[in-house]
Amino acid sequence: MPDWNMLTLVGADRPGIVSRVTRALYTCGCNLGEASMIRLGGNFTIMLMVSGERHCDELMAAVRPVAEELGLRIHLDPVPGGLHRHLVPNLQVRVFGADRAGIVADVTEILAEHGFNILELESDVAGDAQHPVYIMNIQGYCERTIEEVQAALSALSTQGVSVDVAPVDILIG
Repeated sequence: MPDWNMLTLVGADRPGIVSRVTRALYTCGCNLGEASMIRLGGNFTIMLMVSGERHCDELMAAVRPVAEELGLRIHLDPVPGGLHRHLVPNLQVRVFGADRAGIVADVTEILAEHGFNILELESDVAGDAQHPVYIMNIQGYCERTIEEVQAALSALSTQGVSVDVAPVDILIG
């Protein structure tokens, strides 16, 4: 098995997914690295960095029975890297607006043009069917100032999109 693998599982949300998948990996002798696990709609998604002495085929053989029993789709990719090799977010962008196609593309395009590296993006739709409100929270790293990023995004206000840029507080210790 190479340095790290990215294990991805997706399926209908239900109790026990994390427990069963991580137990299978532990039993196989794998170490777990960085992870993102979240419920989206009625589905649960796991993206998990896994390392160990096992070959990819052995790792898949260990996890596949659990995935099949729980109705999860599974995917495994060798990836370079390791732990603690990522940027720490320094800016948070909060977006609110009437739900419409293109909000994510509009916001992220402006951010990319200003060197903003998105590290995490979460979104949801609130309100009701007649008046849906799109809510998005983005954390990332950018060398530009808060004022520069806020000014770049201010043009979206003409489209009914409210954007707030703030520093990310990192508590250490």
